[in-house]
Amino acid sequence: MKKNRMLYLLTMSLFLVIFSSCGKDDIEVVESGTSVSYDDVDFDRTITVIFSSSGNATVSGQGDDQTVSISGNGVTVTNTGSEMITYSLSGSTSNGFLKVYSASAQAIKLNGVSVTNTSGAAINIQGSAESLSSGAVTYVVLEGTNTLGDGSTYSNTPDDEDEKGAIFAEGPLVFSGDGSLTVKAVGKSGIMSDDDVTINGGTITVTSTAKVFVTNGDTTKVAGVKAKDGFVMNDGNLTVTCSGTGARGMSSDGTATINGGTINITVTGSNFGSSSGNGGNHGGPGGNSSSSDNSVAAKGMKFDGNITVTGGTLIVNCSNHEAIESKGEINVSGGHIYSHSAGDDAINSSSNLTIDDGYVCAYSSANDGIDANGNLYINGGVVYAIGSSSPELAIDANTEGGYKLYVNGGTLIAIGGLESGSSLSQSCYSTSSWSSSTWYSMTVGNTVYAFKTPSSAGSSLIVSASSTPTLKSGVSASGGTEYFNGMLLVGASVSGGNSVSLSSYNGGNSGGGPGGH
Repeated sequence: MKKNRMLYLLTMSLFLVIFSSCGKDDIEVVESGTSVSYDDVDFDRTITVIFSSSGNATVSGQGDDQTVSISGNGVTVTNTGSEMITYSLSGSTSNGFLKVYSASAQAIKLNGVSVTNTSGAAINIQGSAESLSSGAVTYVVLEGTNTLGDGSTYSNTPDDEDEKGAIFAEGPLVFSGDGSLTVKAVGKSGIMSDDDVTINGGTITVTSTAKVFVTNGDTTKVAGVKAKDGFVMNDGNLTVTCSGTGARGMSSDGTATINGGTINITVTGSNFGSSSGNGGNHGGPGGNSSSSDNSVAAKGMKFDGNITVTGGTLIVNCSNHEAIESKGEINVSGGHIYSHSAGDDAINSSSNLTIDDGYVCAYSSANDGIDANGNLYINGGVVYAIGSSSPELAIDANTEGGYKLYVNGGTLIAIGGLESGSSLSQSCYSTSSWSSSTWYSMTVGNTVYAFKTPSSAGSSLIVSASSTPTLKSGVSASGGTEYFNGMLLVGASVSGGNSVSLSSYNGGNSGGGPGGH
């Protein structure tokens, strides 16, 4: 007997549920954010859409329950049945789109397609025609080289519908495949879901020049990747570049979970409205402004929920605000993080921040390296934190709110000092001075860490490890494993240099208050 399956992401429980139409009591539950992809789901039908650069799009493979409307290269499909459909897209058009109305899950297979919609989204997944709200999953499968882009204005969106990005879906978006996708956003967000976004594979590049705009007093926020309920990265490569005013590289009202793959975010746009300056001037914990309700800070990645990193690589560079911010907790138990901000904190959490393992570099040339508005725990891993000149710090916990920095383990290099009142259960050491733009070596047991100092930062250099380290300055370093944009070599070969004396470090520097000063 043929099976039909419908995959839903339940918002409150954050679980994917697959219903078998052969028997509604037969329910398979798969935790949200796992490696469930297109190949794991049974689809019923393939509808082929071929876009044309010189004529009209052609569509084939539809059944009795699918109504197809074609206007030039604008293709609208209404699926009134329960069939789960794969839409196979190929061809090229400079003014077209695929729009789907369906209450069922579907897949969008990109087979070397290039689509730009001059008046809205290139891919637009709505709910059923009767009820536009839908939690049905859309699988985006990447094969070959693909390009999708939106228009500078969204002029044909019905009043009762949302259309918020070059790729938009009312339900979850799950990306997989071995191909590549370039998304060019000029009007709104690049990839946008009113639910979750999960990336399980493929190479995705989002380039956005879209900026925040205000209509009838309402501010429309944009991001390279925007997911209302949450974001999960399991595998693949995601590169996001945003240059628009107030635009964010990645944002969500929910959580971020990074288990694998590589994410590289660059945000160069200025802040929108009065949300400018650094975290110390922002009203309230977490470095948010402002004197204007419409102001929007151009952050690298900003999540209202927790950020959890268990593996993979996360690289964020931000010119004018926080590079990484969570309005909840940040928890790191693995992976490689390099976060640099030229305008605010490199990493900021509104609650506790915990590093148990992995490699974490937080480099701010304007404010704190790492700033937690709750307790900040360093229990393991390798941490390189750099804060700007006093009163900013390399590592700042909210002592004014009764919280502390706890250094319990790991390997720590901090330029710019630690928060006063810190609990240092693992011995820490300070140098009398340090030199800028210089390679240092730190030997801990049999492991050699070579690190390069920034061109400028705070006045103090603090180190800590499982045993008393040996420090040298002015060394030549080569080989080893490279981390932190080339600023750290682990297991490097070093030569030359001068020994640096270390003094026991028991105190800390005074911070400037909640929110990163």
